[in-house]
Amino acid sequence: MTSSAVNRNRRKMTTAFSAAIRRGKAFLTPTNSSTSIPQLGKGFEKAPEGSLFSKVDPAIDGDDCEHDCESCTIRYPAKFKIDEDEKLYGHVNGWATHMLVATGKTDWVRDVSDEKGSVMEAVRDCGVEPNNGTLMLSASNMPMPQSHHSYSDPTTILLLPSFTIVENVTPQTVPALIEHHINTAPTSTTPFPSFKPTTKPARTSESSPAPASCDSIDDSIPPPMLHTLAPFTTRPCPHQYLILLCSQRTRDARCGQSAPLLRREFERHLRPLGLYRDLHDERPGGVGIYFISHVGGHKFSANVMIYRRTNNVGVDGMAGGSESGGNQGNAGMGEGSQCIWLARVRPEECEGIVKFTVLKGKVVKPERQLRGGFDREKGLVSW
Repeated sequence: MTSSAVNRNRRKMTTAFSAAIRRGKAFLTPTNSSTSIPQLGKGFEKAPEGSLFSKVDPAIDGDDCEHDCESCTIRYPAKFKIDEDEKLYGHVNGWATHMLVATGKTDWVRDVSDEKGSVMEAVRDCGVEPNNGTLMLSASNMPMPQSHHSYSDPTTILLLPSFTIVENVTPQTVPALIEHHINTAPTSTTPFPSFKPTTKPARTSESSPAPASCDSIDDSIPPPMLHTLAPFTTRPCPHQYLILLCSQRTRDARCGQSAPLLRREFERHLRPLGLYRDLHDERPGGVGIYFISHVGGHKFSANVMIYRRTNNVGVDGMAGGSESGGNQGNAGMGEGSQCIWLARVRPEECEGIVKFTVLKGKVVKPERQLRGGFDREKGLVSW
């Protein structure tokens, strides 16, 4: 073979190799289509690093606001190693609606859409896609309805940021769920508040029981109500705040190790405030803690997503971040205004996250831990 022929073969091999690399990158890299990057709502913009959420300030929040908990005795396993170097902020894909599916489980097959006969599988395969932006789908350990243990039985889903629970969902009814509930729900880039009552709302019936401590309720806020649109029943999520912990061991053992340890430590700090709610506790207000499936970035374990609720008239349900867990009246009936997505969370940091991130919407260690999120009141997102 002549030298020119050898050179031609080398060029062909180089070209083919380059093409293969490009195809691989294209497969692994999200496109710029509307299905991967949600179109921002009117008035929304990408927040530069440091501007999405406030950082704690010792002059305002106390000298200990930047200190880890000294009484924490929970530790990760000795071999629990994560990526501490890669830049976090601004690298999560945006989403419009986050849907949590009750499965009663804390671990799932590698891709939850491959859970045979499940609502998650139906969302992927039903052929109907939301028309209001990207849907983030998570399996969760939310309990299935009593006596239901099979994916063929009706289950419950939670939509965020609307904080709406939809009951009686089956794989067969997923298209109707998307059309009637997901497509019409407020999203991460819906201006806040999306509902502004102009008149005092009517009760469902004169015999409807009055909510507890009705003297503390703002009359402009509608009471929690059950709404039925066959075959579904919807109601407001009772919790004021949600902490979501990735627990999917099949994707990464570190997620399966960190989630139960963090839940124990979060519970330890929430109980004295009267804010802890277990999986079956539906008292109004408080903090619900759920395990969810893979959200990406397991090399930054532990991933923690915090959804914060503000009532429909734009006032924080905890009266400006009060740490009292006392009577919250009906303040928890509004939509979610913020999602704060943290990573590299360790047990000794849970106290600060409860005091400042959950209750006040501030971040203690944004440079090391903040991956992204949204603030509907400010009109800001991280993507």
